[in-house]
Amino acid sequence: MRTRIKICGVTRPEDGQAAADNGADAIGLVFYPKSPRAVSVAQAQAIVRALPPLVSVVGLFLDAEADEVTQITRNVALDLLQFHGHESAAFCEHFQRRYIKAIGMAGGDAWALAQEHPHAAGLLLDGHAPGAAGGSGEHFDWDQALPVSHRIIVAGGLGAHNVAQAIEQTQPWGVDCSSSVESAPGIKDGRKIAAFSEEVYRVQRH
Repeated sequence: MRTRIKICGVTRPEDGQAAADNGADAIGLVFYPKSPRAVSVAQAQAIVRALPPLVSVVGLFLDAEADEVTQITRNVALDLLQFHGHESAAFCEHFQRRYIKAIGMAGGDAWALAQEHPHAAGLLLDGHAPGAAGGSGEHFDWDQALPVSHRIIVAGGLGAHNVAQAIEQTQPWGVDCSSSVESAPGIKDGRKIAAFSEEVYRVQRH
């Protein structure tokens, strides 16, 4: 099985293009105002316009109001929604779009939370505490990963230096990185994205 690659926290059109050029299957746009990687609707629209075809766009939200999510989905061409807060399954499903539920692995019962979202397209396991924002660069004990059948996406502190081990231990559907491929918060580095992607490909080849 091929491990998919998501580059999250894209804030500039050129960074979205760099992610696509280096093999990313998806990019993440953060609509959480307190994040250093947050984007406006206008920024998001410019990033999406610059993307080539067959690259998915994921919109990240954290305990946003339903009206805010609806307004953004009307104005930005998002392929999936990603919820990082304390959103219930009913809230996530309200928008009638495929969604990813982030599971904070630093404390709490990850398995119980995963079971509360049986219709999620995927579960993103991150190193932060339950309900907290991602992009912190914190990783978790990969031995705690949930079953592969749940289409797991592993995140949290992943970079070219450790993504091979994460893939070998968890056999995830995809991997997600943000801070490790940046030169500054929200500013992606094409060389770091390339190194990350090449390491993912290397593991799959061998």
